[in-house]
Amino acid sequence: MKGADRHILHPSSFISEAQGLRASVHPSFLADRLKLESARTWVMGILNITPDSFFDAGSMPDPETAKACAEAMAANGVDILDVGGESSRPGADPVSVDLECARIEPVIEAILPLGVPISVDTYHAETARCALRLGARMVNDISALRHDPEMAGVVAEAGCDCVLMHMLGVPKTMQHQPRYANVVDDLCAFFEERIAYAVRAGIREEALWLDPGFGFGKTVEHNLTLLRELHAFTRFGKPVLIGTSNKSTIGAILDAPVNDRTEGTAATIAVAIANGAACVRVHDVHAMARVARMTDAIVYGPQT
Repeated sequence: MKGADRHILHPSSFISEAQGLRASVHPSFLADRLKLESARTWVMGILNITPDSFFDAGSMPDPETAKACAEAMAANGVDILDVGGESSRPGADPVSVDLECARIEPVIEAILPLGVPISVDTYHAETARCALRLGARMVNDISALRHDPEMAGVVAEAGCDCVLMHMLGVPKTMQHQPRYANVVDDLCAFFEERIAYAVRAGIREEALWLDPGFGFGKTVEHNLTLLRELHAFTRFGKPVLIGTSNKSTIGAILDAPVNDRTEGTAATIAVAIANGAACVRVHDVHAMARVARMTDAIVYGPQT
């Protein structure tokens, strides 16, 4: 457990500052709000509006079903709802922007009244524009602004939060023998370059989040190394988001099918929080929010 390193970035490292600022500051970015809160890991709930996602393919065929799922997540304390209209599972084929927007628009409209901040999971600038116009507050870009040359400008103009995720290649081919000189060092160099690019493009540095991309162009050993060394990414002073939920690394270790990876997911969530994650992206908000609360209590002490 890298407690001293983790405090660099986790919300608890800002408690004393928050006590003096909370009454007068109204953060414009979710990342700022996270920093001003107490020692509590945030939970991002996954809403895949796709027929071919690796875990919950086709489980939200209409906006009402998605809304019911979002309502359940909200009741269980979700902090952000991440809406995606294109699968990024290994081997997935891309979809058109028109189809992606058609999938997510009615869902965002349906869940917006819940009052939970909405993130759009996309690497297309036009899809991001659409979601932001409807009320989304975050762009979760698995390409870290590399896929669409217009994306950085869209984020900068909107003044929204932005997740820069590491991915080796593209979803279609990312798991074809991924290689690194040193996976942690390589990702640190990647984040340094991407942060600099984003800031040059006009994105406020305090709006940026980092995601090491667990399962996105990584072997099982790469993924396990990232969990062990997650604290390395707190050096950038940005919230670290991680999404391990039900992924194939867990299946490989436990010899478990995709619908039987709850305990493995829980273990990865607990280790990620202990090693620096400020937010965890999950399918089962009820169970994993409880894991997060328990882990927070162990690392920081119980919250009153």
